[in-house]
Amino acid sequence: MKNILVPSLLTLSLLSVTGVAQAQAAESTLSFNAGVVSDYRYRGISQSRLAPAVQGGFDYADKSGFYVGAWGSSIKWIKDTPGATKGSTEIDLYGGYKSTVGDLAYDVGFLRYEYLSNNYASASGANANTNEVYGAVTYGVFTAKYSHAISNLFGNANSKNSYYVDLSAAFDMGNGLTLTPHVGYQSVKNVANASYTDYALTLAKDLGNGLSATVAAVGTNADEGFYSLKGKYNGKTGAVVGLKYTF
Repeated sequence: MKNILVPSLLTLSLLSVTGVAQAQAAESTLSFNAGVVSDYRYRGISQSRLAPAVQGGFDYADKSGFYVGAWGSSIKWIKDTPGATKGSTEIDLYGGYKSTVGDLAYDVGFLRYEYLSNNYASASGANANTNEVYGAVTYGVFTAKYSHAISNLFGNANSKNSYYVDLSAAFDMGNGLTLTPHVGYQSVKNVANASYTDYALTLAKDLGNGLSATVAAVGTNADEGFYSLKGKYNGKTGAVVGLKYTF
């Protein structure tokens, strides 16, 4: 579940941060990234059973403002669910448009969460694959983003029209350091005990030559019974560190 914004990840996967809405690029760019995190969090919920995950992807940004990309990560939550036996890889496919109006930057797009060969429906009654549309607005260091599910959300039956609201800021601390506070709210339609609030505080360091590191405190108020698998509460407060190389 790739984060287009800062930790919220898109869960956040702390190494999947691609930036908030930006103005049109002066030139078209193609970039690739690869990394590892100590715990793949998305919207505050661990996707990797509180264990490390490997990740990578690519982004193409056209100078017109349009962009497309793909990103992948190892995951454990699908196979951890009783009755599901396939689904160890997440691939996110996305595209959209970024531009500015006066002092406001905006970003609108579509995101497909594809869980390769998953049979989650045998456990929950709904396939884990999910489609969302999103829109974000940035003013100065502050960004607000809204994501809306146009399918069932992450294998929750009858959960179409669920939504996620994301508020964050990015403070330049100097010396290549960026501090990012975040709070988000996940509403899961028609599913008892599934909605929750998540929060994070992330410090990122640009190490130069395409290498960056992150450390974050991440937590939620998610229902422990609903978000526990194999004896692990995947919404617990914890620290997450990551390392990413972009080229």
